[in-house]
Amino acid sequence: MVNSNAWKSGTALLVALGIATGSVAPIVMTVPAIAQPTAFKDVPAGYWAAPFINELSTRGVIAGFPEDGTFRPEAPVTRAEFAAMINRAFPNSPQIRPPITFVDVPANFWGRGAIDRAYTTGFMAGYPGQVFRPSENIPRAQILVSLTNGLGFAPSPAVSIDQTIGIFADASAIPNYARPSVAAATERQMVVNFPDVRLLNPNRAATRAEVAANIYQALVATNQVARINSPYIVGGGAPIAGVKIPAGTQIPVRFEGAQKILLAKDEAPIPFTMKVAQNVITQQGQVLIPAGSDVVGTLQTTPRGAQFLARELVFPNGRRLAMDASSNFITTTETITKGVSTGKLVAGTVVGAGAAAGIAAVTGDRRVEAWEVLPGAVVGAGLSLLFRDRIELFAINPNTDLTLTLNSDLEIVPAATPR
Repeated sequence: MVNSNAWKSGTALLVALGIATGSVAPIVMTVPAIAQPTAFKDVPAGYWAAPFINELSTRGVIAGFPEDGTFRPEAPVTRAEFAAMINRAFPNSPQIRPPITFVDVPANFWGRGAIDRAYTTGFMAGYPGQVFRPSENIPRAQILVSLTNGLGFAPSPAVSIDQTIGIFADASAIPNYARPSVAAATERQMVVNFPDVRLLNPNRAATRAEVAANIYQALVATNQVARINSPYIVGGGAPIAGVKIPAGTQIPVRFEGAQKILLAKDEAPIPFTMKVAQNVITQQGQVLIPAGSDVVGTLQTTPRGAQFLARELVFPNGRRLAMDASSNFITTTETITKGVSTGKLVAGTVVGAGAAAGIAAVTGDRRVEAWEVLPGAVVGAGLSLLFRDRIELFAINPNTDLTLTLNSDLEIVPAATPR
């Protein structure tokens, strides 16, 4: 059994792997999801954009909301806010054109200076009639146009724009004005799409998390910061060709639904899904299993104890792979007696259907249906009852007890390229 504190130490776990397509034996590294402390309380370590946000926060490019210590990663970004971020990210950009006066940006507007500089350095432009629309939410395509224009990036003449942006399933939705810039950004790995790398969503308002990822990748493209390994960077690495993660490898997982699970000793199998807690990557930085991927299986009990059996791995983009993995047997038990406070018992806890029926039988508390009961059949709690006034249940801490071990090799094969 692996205690979660071991994963929080910041020490990478190295496991030698074999490759089916060659004799080279790379290393697969499970990078702790919280190796770097998160700067904001609403950006958890496993959040897809956490590395980008934390790095930019450290550099002073982005900031949160001091009144509550949050970043609000899913909130939209206005054009004025984006101008401020651009200026902090690229403070040494030269002026390439004289300033103009935007009719909707008063002299006392909080972002007037940032807007003026974003315009004179070529990162941003206005609309006809010298209108800037500072409070308008900026679309994702416009983010890429701004970054490529300001940095002077153009698409490669060796490849057609249509071919480059054809990687996106929604390429037809890219506005004509943005097509060259999207192509240039794609070639330089500045495009970051979550959860599906093939969906650009060019006309949707960009979130604060997405803007952070794009700005960080622009800094990477200009050799100002180190590359972050992320499966959501478009063109971020060559496809993996038949990498096998060998049997015996441990995969750290987490469950966000509760701090404790109680199961009857004769519980029927319960459908159960956990999350991969940390990226699993090769020594070369290629992500094999992204953090946040779903691990689908069942919770089962036997006379030996309770156990999670994993049967399928579901990547954030919806791709599925069969897997054969299991946790150790959990033998820790908790005895529920007739006088227990069910309110205290159920706090932060989910229970199996059999455990819920047994608790109700012992305590006489019929409010069990209002508790968070895991789906499953009630087969009776007779084997768990010690006496009529108590019941013994398996007690599981899902974030420390259910680390998975592969029972057979897991082959990560490249997904077919849609045509």
